[in-house]
Amino acid sequence: MAERARKSPSVTQQGLELVHAKLKRFSSNKAFADLAGVSRATVQNFLAGKPLRVDSFRTICQTLELDWEEIAGLTTNPTSVGDPQAQENNVDAIAALVQEAWQQIQPYIQQKCGMMRVLDMDQPIGLGDIYTSVNILERITGRRGLDISELTQNADPEQFDRFCLGKVREKRVPGLEAIEKFSKLMILGKPGAGKTTFLKHLAIQCIGGEFQSDRVPIFITLKDFAEADEKPNLLTYIERLLSLGSEGDRPNASSLHNILHAGKVLILLDGLDEIKEADSSRVLRQIREFSERYSQNQFVITCRIAAQDYIFEQFTEVEIADFDDKQINEFANNWFDSKGGALRASQFLTKLKEDSPIRELTSNPLLLTLLCLVYEESSKFPTSRISLYEQGIEQLLRKWNLNRRERDQTYKQLSPDHRADLFSYIAWKTFDIGNYFFLQREVSCLVKEYIRGLPGVSPKHYLKLDSKAVLDSIETQHGILISRARGIYSFSHLAFHEYFTAHYISLNHKLPAHSLIPEKLASHIAEKRWREVILLTAEMLDNADTLLRSVKYYIDKLFVIDKKIQEFLIWTSQKSSSEEFPYKPAGVRAFYFTLTCLFALKIKRDTLAFARSIDPGMPSSIGLATSEPFAPSLDLSFVLLLTLDWSRGYMPDQDVCLLAGLDQACHLTKDSRLSQLLQQLRGQIPIFKKDKGKFEHWWQLHGQSWANQLRTVIVEYCNIGHDWHFDDKQTQLLQQYYYANNLLVTCLNNGCRISQEVRREIEDTLLLPIAEIEKRKQQ
Repeated sequence: MAERARKSPSVTQQGLELVHAKLKRFSSNKAFADLAGVSRATVQNFLAGKPLRVDSFRTICQTLELDWEEIAGLTTNPTSVGDPQAQENNVDAIAALVQEAWQQIQPYIQQKCGMMRVLDMDQPIGLGDIYTSVNILERITGRRGLDISELTQNADPEQFDRFCLGKVREKRVPGLEAIEKFSKLMILGKPGAGKTTFLKHLAIQCIGGEFQSDRVPIFITLKDFAEADEKPNLLTYIERLLSLGSEGDRPNASSLHNILHAGKVLILLDGLDEIKEADSSRVLRQIREFSERYSQNQFVITCRIAAQDYIFEQFTEVEIADFDDKQINEFANNWFDSKGGALRASQFLTKLKEDSPIRELTSNPLLLTLLCLVYEESSKFPTSRISLYEQGIEQLLRKWNLNRRERDQTYKQLSPDHRADLFSYIAWKTFDIGNYFFLQREVSCLVKEYIRGLPGVSPKHYLKLDSKAVLDSIETQHGILISRARGIYSFSHLAFHEYFTAHYISLNHKLPAHSLIPEKLASHIAEKRWREVILLTAEMLDNADTLLRSVKYYIDKLFVIDKKIQEFLIWTSQKSSSEEFPYKPAGVRAFYFTLTCLFALKIKRDTLAFARSIDPGMPSSIGLATSEPFAPSLDLSFVLLLTLDWSRGYMPDQDVCLLAGLDQACHLTKDSRLSQLLQQLRGQIPIFKKDKGKFEHWWQLHGQSWANQLRTVIVEYCNIGHDWHFDDKQTQLLQQYYYANNLLVTCLNNGCRISQEVRREIEDTLLLPIAEIEKRKQQ
């Protein structure tokens, strides 16, 4: 009977429902018959359920993109209905078919998914060697109903601490857990978020029997499917994939149907955003119909978050989360371990902790891979962060988007340089007013303003411009600007916002309308949120003379009106010039300035770090500072000042520290009277070798009086240790002054292009009181 049906198949009642659903696309049966190349009578007999020749039956079904065996009811075994033994046999038969298909697809999965190669990698790397577990957000961040005040909660621009704009508070679910939870899943994510890698990992885990081992994994790159020869339907394409692993033998179609009907396939569809516009409708229809027909199977689709413009009703949409600290560490360890360099992983992570702006980028797996490649090459990051940012932006803006579907014709026509300039325009306009997040209507206006200013843009074209479509294209193509909540955008990384702001200044500062930008930028020197912009701009400018002169002017201007601070700077200058030192005078001033302010301002840096940034020839550690040529004056003062800090309260082993400090001071000083006084102070300290409690008790009773005696000695003999009694406002000003001068010196050291004359002028007047600066200018 089955053999006869294969010779003269006919439509089943269930198959007829699928046929009528497909025929709705055609204006008439005649139009369909013409397309299929059969007579209208043949079509009518087909629809009436009459037996047809196999070739005619198959032609009609293929034109309708249906499987002819399914329509003819040849893919199931009706004898199994109601028969437990037959059902058991059928289960065993399905298991055997799964095993057969598993063996057929395994070589293809290993070849397609077992390795990865991105960016400028010299050779592919095993996926299992570097794979890092991903997390899923069950709520799409760009659809959250938050306002800007909620997004910027706990982020004070005046106390800017590089808060992470990519940080979300949504619950994270392990990726595999999300797959188990939802049978049909659409995974959305930013460019480079690791969507393809995750799908390949699922395929490898499945084929290795470690995840859904009773299913057959089918990994499909949707771009390849869309552009395949003869435009096959999904079923036929999967048959071809199975044949790749079986030495060219096409698998039995009914076997594949049976596996699909039994729900034994894990179908992984990668890169919905990569298909061309011309193929979009066909591919979407194929996915929808295939997933409805074989709904018992597991489906996972990936797509860039802003490119998803079609809703699959039965699919749950989730978002792949940015990497957190744990994932960053795991990825780095995996990367360098796979290359035999476990120690380098530790060094790499240490370097990241030292550089917050660069560390921000590591939340994106693509950019983290780039950083690993850069560090792998030279065991360090570039001295200039600009080159690193440019490499990352180059990947997102140009290389990572080759052959991707362009969503908007206006944006499509913009060159990569114009696109970078557009980002720069948006960055400057928003960063300047302190907006890290901006409303859709605001950024849409900026897009229109920029495009209106381009050469050759006619008023007619401008009026038709869909700025929202441009925004969607930007988010889809690059992930440099992204949606943070419904109707709210930001740059994906604060580092990119800062880079493009600096880029705008460097491009436009010479234009008459922007001539005051360097001075305006310099006026922000004491504001921490402008730190990176100032550093990047100084490095980008062809000549940074004007900018850094302006920066120096604003630093000095901050303290002109405060008499006590000017007195403090006068003391710093006098103290640093009281002896001959083999170092730059500005470096010595920096040492005394930092030494005095260390505890009052709670500066969390090595006392010598600021001084060494001015003169690298100064000692690199406190230990070296107590030996020639730094001894005796500076190191003695340092030891005594640390002793003063201990007087603020009891510390563990304070008696031992005090005794050692005083002994060292006595050894270093050449003043016999000072040595005698220090010995007397040392003699007042009781020694309780085994009972620290007794020393603490003594300290509580006599510690403050003892510390005051020490301070008096230091002030009289070393002219250091003065209590300046700075009030809160003065303390804040000094913190700003210290911070701003540090930033200015960093600019000088970061390879900015500046004339020797201006460099010398700045270094000679660093940390000097205004009166001294004016005097030097007149000389």
